[in-house]
Amino acid sequence: MKKDIHPKYHDAKVSCVCGNEFTTGSTEDTIKVELCHLCHPFYTGKQKLVDTARRVEKFKNKLAKKDAAAAGKKGKKVKTAAAKAKKAADQK
Repeated sequence: MKKDIHPKYHDAKVSCVCGNEFTTGSTEDTIKVELCHLCHPFYTGKQKLVDTARRVEKFKNKLAKKDAAAAGKKGKKVKTAAAKAKKAADQK
């Protein structure tokens, strides 16, 4: 094994924005983080799903427009039946 090629391993002090501090092993002496296990919404149970782009509402609006347009259109079977009925009425 070659000497002096491996980084030095320290007991790193991790400090979070919320004020929590703990130690872990790392090649860095100190680590600063924005979220830790005490303030992260997923681990604290305070997670809320925020739909910032209004994706759900946009999808529902698009679906409502599609359904409204489909309500005004007739299907192929209805059109052919109406055409046959008209043709039969014209022949009489």
